[in-house]
This record gives sequence, C-alpha cells and structure tokens, in this order.
Amino acid sequence: MKTVLPAPAEANARQSKRYGDNTFYHEFRRCDWDEVRQRIYSCTVADVERALMRAGHGSDRDFMALVSPAADALLERMCRLSRWLTRRRFGNIIQLYLPLYLSNECANVCTYCGFSRTNPMRRITLTEEEVLREARAIRQMGYEHLLLVSGEENRTVNAMYFNRMVRLLRPYFSDLMLEVQPLTEAEYRQLKESGISTVLVYQETYNEKRYPVYHPRGRKKDFRYRLETPDRIGSSAMHRIGLGVLLGLEDWRVDSYFTALHLRYLQRRYWQTRFSISFPRLRPAAGCSQFGEAVTDRQLVQLICAWRLFDEHVELSLSTRESPHFRNHAVQLGITAISAGSRTQPGGYATHPEALEQFEIHDDRSPQQVAQMLKAAGLEPVWKDWDKIFH
Repeated sequence: MKTVLPAPAEANARQSKRYGDNTFYHEFRRCDWDEVRQRIYSCTVADVERALMRAGHGSDRDFMALVSPAADALLERMCRLSRWLTRRRFGNIIQLYLPLYLSNECANVCTYCGFSRTNPMRRITLTEEEVLREARAIRQMGYEHLLLVSGEENRTVNAMYFNRMVRLLRPYFSDLMLEVQPLTEAEYRQLKESGISTVLVYQETYNEKRYPVYHPRGRKKDFRYRLETPDRIGSSAMHRIGLGVLLGLEDWRVDSYFTALHLRYLQRRYWQTRFSISFPRLRPAAGCSQFGEAVTDRQLVQLICAWRLFDEHVELSLSTRESPHFRNHAVQLGITAISAGSRTQPGGYATHPEALEQFEIHDDRSPQQVAQMLKAAGLEPVWKDWDKIFH
C-alpha cells in the first residue's frame, strides 16, 4: 500500500497545532532582510575588533561584523585565530565522509539543480542490490562515514524507502547521515531508530521574498515548511543537525547571518544536539541557470573563519564542490570534515557512473590522495571515530 504524505499546507497546519508559535519561523519573522543587510554593511573595523575579542563564543552582532566588508581588512588575523581555535577544540583531526546518491527522481523545479523536474534526464532510483554494490565499492575506499542523498520525490523516494536502505547499509558503516527532502518528526524518529545519526537540511536562502524565484514548483516552494524542518529534526532527538545555504543565490553575508541566528535558536532549544555547518557554493549543473553574485575564494575564507570565531564547537564541513587548491588551504583554517572521491549521481561508484550529475565536482582527487594531502599538512585523516554502541 502506497503511503500518501500530507501536502505542505496541511503539514504546516498540523505543525502549528503541534508547536504553536514556538518554532524558528516566528523568531525569523521578527527580522527584516533589508534591514539586516544594511546593518551588516554598516559595520566598522572597530566592530570587527570587538568581535575578535569574543572569539569562539560570539553574539549575533559579532557575526554581523565578522561577515561584513569591514572584516576583510583583518582577514589574516581572523585566519590565525580561527586556526588556533580549531586546533584547540578539535586537535588535528579531519573527518572523511562520502555521499551516496540514492536517487535523482525529484518533484521540484529548482533553478540551480541538475535534478530539477523539468531537466530531461534518465531518472534512477537504486534498488537494494544496487545499493549493496555501491556500499561494497565505498567500503573498499576505506570509508566508515556515509551521507545518503536523494532528490525530493515523496511518491517513490520517501521515508519508507530511506528506512529500508538505512537498515540495509547499517552493517557496513559506523555512521550514516541523511540529506533528503523535509520529513515529519515521526519519520525522523523512525530513521534514528533505523540507524541515522545526522540529518542535513539546507534552506538554500533565507530571503523569503526571493525564495519562490528559485523554487517555482514542487513542495520545496513552501518556505516555512522547509524552515521549520530543523525543529522537527531536533524534536526527534537526532544526534546532529546540519545547516547551510547555497552560497551565490542571494547575498552570502545576509544568508549566513540568518543561518547563525538559526543555529543559536536550535542550540538553545535542542541543547543536547550537535550541529554542523556546510558551505556549498553554486556549481555548474546541466540545464540550470546561475543567479546572484559569485562568492570569491577570499570571501569564502572569511566566512569559514567567521563561523569558527562565532562558535568554536560547531563542526564545519567542505565538499568536493571546491577546488583542490582551495581545500588544501581551507583545512588549515577551521574545517573539521571533508568529502573526497565524491560522485553526485545515483550509482556513481559502481552501478551507473554514466548518469547525469547533480552538479559538477571540482576536486576530483581520490580519497587516498586527499588523505595524503592532509598528512602532509600535519593533519590526521579519520575514516571512523565512533561506534553506535557509544552513542
């Protein structure tokens, strides 16, 4: 019997009844995008100096200063302090993980994604046999940490499918993470019981007025339902929640500030949960348009350092969207986890390597090459650092 999921409007109504006004959406609505932008661009070097004095446990005003144009003048100092804080908190450890794309089926139209519904392509959803074939290929690379990724198609690639694949993969990996469409609190609880430790959900942009431009069709166009997803994840007692925006859609400084507000809210409410931040920059993808202004390497360095100076405990992840040159340097500044050898199409490791990618990767080095780079930089690549029994 096929599961019928509630439409976003119905889900919103049910969630409002469940949580009342006690979600991040209501805190978010008290802020104005244009006003926040003006405040960021009004920051001075003196504001940045004050933020540096509180490095590691900053306020939202400190984060404003750290991502402002004024902070560029102190970037070298920010880099040194960010590196010191990271090594003090995390040592020389860099966690290695790999994404496994389960499906490219998607019901959404997103202007920046190769999986967009209107993009003509062969749609693939991996079977159990194919998932096991991929798992064996990934284990041969040495990976113990796996991120499961999928397009957003609730009719076929839904919570029932994810639970089945998680139970199938659990014997092969010490840690399973998930990056898929927003689900209900009950579904997140089921996935946690099946073996998921971490759920990543990216808002893409916090600019509510502009959000429909990038998401004209599909359930993803419901801004509020997506924004309240981390509340549902937190209420399910998930071990870790990952946040991020797609850098390059809108003003990266403003989007990152709202991400920081979101993190602080979640830390207050779900204080037993760990958190991570990712930095996906727009990459070329088949059939997609590019929007906004490109985020430069220097600006991304500033953002990584700003996050570390804002919160010394938050985990920072960098994917193969970035170039080898950039990643070689960024791992020294504040990053705690990276992927290597990634494929962004379902079955890309052993089953369907010819399938269309979600986006073009930039760092195509093998996991072993990346591990050697880390060792040469005095860092320790870790393929496995915990077991479910200790969680």
